[in-house]
Amino acid sequence: MSFDLSQLSAIVPLIIVTGMGCLILLAETFARNRARTGLASLALGGCVFAFVAVAAQWDAAATKTTVLQGMWVMDRMALFLDATFVATAAITVLISGPFMREHGFEFGEFYGIVLFATGGMMMVSHADHLLMLLIGIETTSLAAYVLTGCWRRNARSSEGAMKYFLMGAFATGFLVYGMALIYGTTGGEMTYAGIAAKAAVSSNSSLFVAGVYFVLIALIFKVAAVPFHMWAPDTYEGAPTPATGFMAAGVKAAAFGAILRLFGTVFGGPGLPGEPIGWVRILATVAILTMTFGNLAALRQENIKRMLAYSSIAHAGYLLVGVVAVGVGIAGAQSAVLFYLVTYTFTTLGVFGVIAWVGKRGDERLFVDDWAGLGTARPALALAMTIFLLSLGGVPPTGGFFGKFYLFRAAMQSPELYPLVIAGVLNSVVSVYYYLRVVVAMYFRDATRPLDSYPSASMRAALVLTAIAVVVLGLFPGAVVDWAGGAGAAVAKVAGL
Repeated sequence: MSFDLSQLSAIVPLIIVTGMGCLILLAETFARNRARTGLASLALGGCVFAFVAVAAQWDAAATKTTVLQGMWVMDRMALFLDATFVATAAITVLISGPFMREHGFEFGEFYGIVLFATGGMMMVSHADHLLMLLIGIETTSLAAYVLTGCWRRNARSSEGAMKYFLMGAFATGFLVYGMALIYGTTGGEMTYAGIAAKAAVSSNSSLFVAGVYFVLIALIFKVAAVPFHMWAPDTYEGAPTPATGFMAAGVKAAAFGAILRLFGTVFGGPGLPGEPIGWVRILATVAILTMTFGNLAALRQENIKRMLAYSSIAHAGYLLVGVVAVGVGIAGAQSAVLFYLVTYTFTTLGVFGVIAWVGKRGDERLFVDDWAGLGTARPALALAMTIFLLSLGGVPPTGGFFGKFYLFRAAMQSPELYPLVIAGVLNSVVSVYYYLRVVVAMYFRDATRPLDSYPSASMRAALVLTAIAVVVLGLFPGAVVDWAGGAGAAVAKVAGL
């Protein structure tokens, strides 16, 4: 298939974010001090144009098509995730500029790298070929390593970046080795459709099964699932707070998009080797371990960023419940996972946005005790933090409640998954305790020292947007569920579900 203009139009959102990233890197050469505010505006503009391009493609993506010689798939699931990635990048840009200026390390390339990471996430969500998946994951990962370590004068930032890089290289080895085994045992297939066509026969090969598990290991590393979670606490703590929110929301969403597409279609579903390979049962065990470990570890944390790192691990476990439901062929499970990803994205960006705004230079206020009295000193900020924490805990009527509701309701359709649902509900109850610790500190304890936030219009806008999104997703989840349902149905149809 030759390359033509129609194929170019399919990758317009990717072209916009990566092209704007390159422009920002070039402009950074000439930027001085206040001029970097203009670079943030360029990044934000790129996100807006990319979002418009994604929306313009929605109707045309009702039918799945592939371009770039089968490497790039166009469907509504990919566009749904694209919109999530672009929103993540835009909110990160709004939060990052004031944070970096306050802490004295603003670099224009930060905004460009955020856009490059967003482009990598798009490659992952649109990948219909193992090579495109590898390129997307590595583009995202390399950008995430840089974002983690960009606070050059902060030792924790450098330490977190080094640990993330070393563990990430380890995971990449598994990914490449797994791809090689799949390629060899399927007779040279690299496209998802080609692998799916030969998967039932190839599943009799131990090398093929090993390849599938190696790919699975690499992907669950990206979502920080047990036992490949070790990098998350130090990385989340060390990274600049806006970068932490970007990784916790965007990178996790991209990895789950890859898991849904690979293990919901290629390696799972009726007539495909989900059960002969056995990944469904193994992933169910991983989900329970991940939920339980993440929540129990979070109970012991006094550092808020480390607490949220372990909370992020627990949320990966909840999402894996949905992936297992997809693996056993439950209708609606994919849309439940997609809806959860949206609610988790806005909630996570919001909670890290509040953390970024509360801390000042030399006093980031990262411990629970540091938040005492915030409800009196900054009531609006405390209210936003309360909304985000309640959403993370799954308390109604927030978006987080309906995210878990749809996820567990899908899993309840199979009696075999009842233990997963029970474990998820119990873990959700446990998580409310450590979220409420912060709420209690804000409203029911007196401040030990003056507590304020530095003035920032862009941070205020980001927090208002995320708080409204979390509340609207809780009060009116239907529209987003319908969009997610359309995206999930498209992928399920490809799989023959």
